[in-house]
Amino acid sequence: MNATTNAIKRIDPRRTFIVTATGLKRITLGETGSANTGDGQWDAHRAHGDIDKPKRTIRHPNQIILAAAHTERGALDDHACQVIAAAALLADAQTEVALLVFGELKDDAAALGVDKLIELTDYDRRTFAPESELRALQACAAALAPRHVLLPDNASGDGDLGRRYAASTGASVATHVVEIDAKHVGVYEQAKRAFATRALPDVMLLAPNAVEAKLPFIGAGERLAGDFIRPASDLSQPYRDLGIEEIDAAQVALEEADFIVAAGNGVGDVAQFECLAGVFGAAIGASRVAVDNGHFTRDKQVGATGKTVEASVYIAFGISGAVQHLQGIKDCRHVIAVNLDGSAPIAKRANLTVVGDAQATIAALIEQVQAARGASRATPAETRVVARERHPAGVAA
Repeated sequence: MNATTNAIKRIDPRRTFIVTATGLKRITLGETGSANTGDGQWDAHRAHGDIDKPKRTIRHPNQIILAAAHTERGALDDHACQVIAAAALLADAQTEVALLVFGELKDDAAALGVDKLIELTDYDRRTFAPESELRALQACAAALAPRHVLLPDNASGDGDLGRRYAASTGASVATHVVEIDAKHVGVYEQAKRAFATRALPDVMLLAPNAVEAKLPFIGAGERLAGDFIRPASDLSQPYRDLGIEEIDAAQVALEEADFIVAAGNGVGDVAQFECLAGVFGAAIGASRVAVDNGHFTRDKQVGATGKTVEASVYIAFGISGAVQHLQGIKDCRHVIAVNLDGSAPIAKRANLTVVGDAQATIAALIEQVQAARGASRATPAETRVVARERHPAGVAA
């Protein structure tokens, strides 16, 4: 390989652009550029820094861009925040950003770039009611008459809801959107062997990481009552939700686990670590070193050569953070590292780092959790999975 080839910075060759507050940033081969939006609307977002974010200026609003998403424990995940940021960046000075959330939202809506928030607290991501959610989205769209509707393209409800809405209304739609600006969207085709663009459709389902969620401005954050968009209560459902089935957290596959505790070479007492997992009701993961040493089975290995996980909480005990392991936890929402070395690579990825002995921290956590629960000994907690049953169309639950 010659010197010229070595000089090329190949950051992400699979994606052509990512939307940021300063326009479209080219990240293929390390080049930077911006697309021509045609109306200069991106310029209005470029001047402000992150220290004191001003409210986005809206003059004589006459149209709306609507984003919709489900919450989990009162919060939106990174994918949903990226979709809201896309709506805020697409909005011009005459356009407001509305957010319809299914479930309770504890996050600051204004900080997310939202001007109008409609919160449907009666809905829960764990409850399977696709027809009812569709009617709610239809009612919201009928009331607000949005120019565009944006949702995350995921497998946890939002992607399905967006497709149902587009089909029911006959709206134009683009799915798995990886590139977006004020004039067009881009998607991969033919198993990523081709790339296609089109003008902005009515409904856009965005792939993860197509937009940078960090905004240099805030929205108005006005809360609207959700009563005016409630669907009919007598809507018959062709599904019967079988509710929540309690199972042992150890039986949950790592790829599906929401709470994971992982052990590395710094964990000497495996039995105590497994006791902590039981107290927390968390799934167990391990580094490659811990697996190679025979402390854990191969199916517990997290990393590029093991399992890639997307847990809401990932606690790493005594794991230094080799690049392969960091690849396996890149999609985790909150990472907590417990390590004697505060400069270990895992600390750069972690949202919170505890500099201390992993074994002593495990013992202290078990004691604290037991005290909080008023228990004399650790008892295996349980996690939840949802079981659903499909019934023939027209049969009410």
